[in-house]
Amino acid sequence: MIIGLTGTNGSGKTVTADHLKAKGFLFHSLSDEIRLELERQGIAMNRENLIETGNRLRTEYGSSVLAERVKAKLRPDQNYVIDSIRNPAEVEALRATGNFQLLHLDAPVEVRYDRVVERGGERKPSSREEFVEQEQRELESDDPTRQQLRACYKLADEAVVNDTTIAALKARVDKIVSRWLMEAKRPGWDEYFMRIARIAALRSNCMKRKVAAVIVRDRRIISTGYNGTPRGVKNCNEGGCPRCNMLADSGTNLGECLCSHAEENAIVQSAYHGISVKAATIYSTYSPCLICTKMIINSGIREVVFSQEYPLGDVAMGLLQEAGIELRRLQLD
Repeated sequence: MIIGLTGTNGSGKTVTADHLKAKGFLFHSLSDEIRLELERQGIAMNRENLIETGNRLRTEYGSSVLAERVKAKLRPDQNYVIDSIRNPAEVEALRATGNFQLLHLDAPVEVRYDRVVERGGERKPSSREEFVEQEQRELESDDPTRQQLRACYKLADEAVVNDTTIAALKARVDKIVSRWLMEAKRPGWDEYFMRIARIAALRSNCMKRKVAAVIVRDRRIISTGYNGTPRGVKNCNEGGCPRCNMLADSGTNLGECLCSHAEENAIVQSAYHGISVKAATIYSTYSPCLICTKMIINSGIREVVFSQEYPLGDVAMGLLQEAGIELRRLQLD
């Protein structure tokens, strides 16, 4: 779950972020990316420079640049709270990650002004008029690269008016976040096993194509395999397969390839360890070739789920269907 915070100055974003950090959420701020830029350039760290540098970065690198920089630091198995979202392009970039929710925080201007004055610091406005003037520049602009808080408000999934106590704010946030976490999506079984196959493919030592297969029975992985040269033979990426090392055209000189295929390795690994694959499902990042298809049929596997189509797979597909093997394609992002 990634929770984004947007809101006016003094609305309680920092309190909310700290509260979620105490709950185990990891924290990032888009403003920190601007601070890093100011630090690199030796520019004073004040409100005006933060705003101006943020706008410049969006102009030079695109309106979502700050969100993209933070996205590169995120892991899919962690909960995050991300502060200082001020442009709708940033919302769109973060929403593309999947489980993203945007929380809008606000409070009456009199309340927020008093809070900002009380906390002091170099960002403290000299008057209420200056505070309001600064805020108006942040709320909206015809320039898509500048701060557009009002446009972000409209994209928020929930809003909280923080006009009373910190305890009340935390209670409202807890109620919203608890509901979001309970509603958060998790991958279904097919996606789960196919994504594991994608990770396994990273272990492939083949020069031409990285493929992996996962064999599953009763929702338990019983074997995995990826393509590469046989056990005890020099790895393909170390010069072990002449055909791959010469970068042969796809579909040519296949009889000279020394690499075992992913499905083949997964089935052979099961046999090596004495584990039956009868009635199992095999998840493969590519549809099987003809040789692997015959192994799948004769091993007793009853279902094949694949992500990408193998270029020479028409005959193999037909053979699987004739043998009564269930065949499904699962395309992931």
